[in-house]
Amino acid sequence: MAKNDLTETQLDSRVIFDGTLLHVRKDRVRLPNGVESYREYLVHPGAVVVIPFLDENTLIMERQYRYPVGQVFYELPAGKTDPGEDYLTTGKRELLEETGYSAGRWEMLTAIHPAVGYSNEKMALYAAYELTQNEINRDHDEFLEIIEMPIPEALRLLREGKITDAKTMVGLFWAEKLTKGEWIDESRRMDECLPGA
Repeated sequence: MAKNDLTETQLDSRVIFDGTLLHVRKDRVRLPNGVESYREYLVHPGAVVVIPFLDENTLIMERQYRYPVGQVFYELPAGKTDPGEDYLTTGKRELLEETGYSAGRWEMLTAIHPAVGYSNEKMALYAAYELTQNEINRDHDEFLEIIEMPIPEALRLLREGKITDAKTMVGLFWAEKLTKGEWIDESRRMDECLPGA
């Protein structure tokens, strides 16, 4: 089956805002039909989401206040990559910093693009097993509550609309599949960063 070329070609690009975390660009593009248009989008360094399995039925999760929406969220541990850092290193660092846990085994699961309409952000999703508790060493501006959450309870909260964070929702669906022995492919187990980062 033939597919149409839907590619948009960048003609020029300029920075609209250059912040600490986010950078906003405005590009002039040529559309597939030859017409010119503009695209505004956020440039993001990338991030990692971790599904930390305390045991086969329990996850380590967080409660955290999120300022942009003004409420507390249940979330899986996650964080942005630092310059030059691969996704696995980010996952290990964020899990330890946020929860105080390190993991003996890591499994790369997939990539998530959480906001393709206005951001180039890519998140790598990892499962972390064989957890060991260490000292928590959070950033000075991070305030979290760590929770041992049974997977059925997390799925109930998701179903009831009490978990609405998209990366956590995706992670919980993966956790459910993994605990049932589904979606496991030995060839995908790796200790490397996500290709194409």
